[in-house]
Amino acid sequence: MITNGEITMNSLAKLTTREAQIAELFAWGASKKYIAGRLFVSERTVENHARNIYEKIGCNKVNELSAWWFCTKFNISFDLSPLKQRIVAFVMLLLIVPTFINDSSALYALRSRTATTRTCRVSRRKSDSDSDIDITM
Repeated sequence: MITNGEITMNSLAKLTTREAQIAELFAWGASKKYIAGRLFVSERTVENHARNIYEKIGCNKVNELSAWWFCTKFNISFDLSPLKQRIVAFVMLLLIVPTFINDSSALYALRSRTATTRTCRVSRRKSDSDSDIDITM
């Protein structure tokens, strides 16, 4: 058992295969509804598995579960000094930033296409209304 402030987490907890799948999906930020759909089970089943996972690990929230999963998966010590915590956080940030950059460029391209489409629609409307005015004169 590892104590982190008031929380006591079990770093040696043994999860079933299904619990490990659910814990991983929660760690990556998936919702109960998404997990249920992906694993072809009901949301209630996901909630029951989550409750069992929380009891085995000794945590109360999904963000604590996420921290436990990443620490155990990547062999990160639960008892890091503040300096080591910042270094690990910086390294993880460096791993995540390229993903955001790629996503933001795709989002920018999507926004520019939307703006172009809107401009074309507005232009068509103006040209249609101009031709209507010419016909009635």
